[in-house]
Amino acid sequence: MDKMKSIQTKLLHLQQMNDAYVRKLKSLAKELKPKQIQIISYFTYSLNLSHEEDGENFIIGSFHVKNIGIKPLHNPFICLKLKSEDIFDFSGKYFYQDTQQNMQLADAWIRMNDKDNQEEFWLKPSSQQLLNPQETLTFQNFQLKWSPIISYNGSVTGFVYGDEIEDGVSALNQMSISGNVKEEDDYEK
Repeated sequence: MDKMKSIQTKLLHLQQMNDAYVRKLKSLAKELKPKQIQIISYFTYSLNLSHEEDGENFIIGSFHVKNIGIKPLHNPFICLKLKSEDIFDFSGKYFYQDTQQNMQLADAWIRMNDKDNQEEFWLKPSSQQLLNPQETLTFQNFQLKWSPIISYNGSVTGFVYGDEIEDGVSALNQMSISGNVKEEDDYEK
């Protein structure tokens, strides 16, 4: 009988330890829940470089936003920031909300900030207020142009915002470009 009671006590003790482990595992599993909103963004682009006097350099790029989370992102918008705006001329498929446009371009975006600001472009899609899980939203075929008159150095960084990510998420990459243009003095040496 003593032996039986000892076995029952050990079994009870093992059951209590097992229950404690299961509770701890459940607690840890709750902490490991995947993020509800998980957004990644990145640039793709191609460039054309010409260092001729009458040549023109340009980049054609796209900014992609992908929802890899399990919940939708409401009211997505992006910010593209240019450094060295003095040399870059930025253009793309966007319009201003207050313009009287009867015909809107397909896939056009709305520029939300001041027209005079050539360093930041705050843009939101004109026809999409929801980015569902596994969907991609793209601001496509924007252009950066500059003339190879002087040496240049610039970059474009991107950020994504929405109702669920008010502080924003930066892009995985950025566009950086620099070049040295020989000045007339350099040729004389």
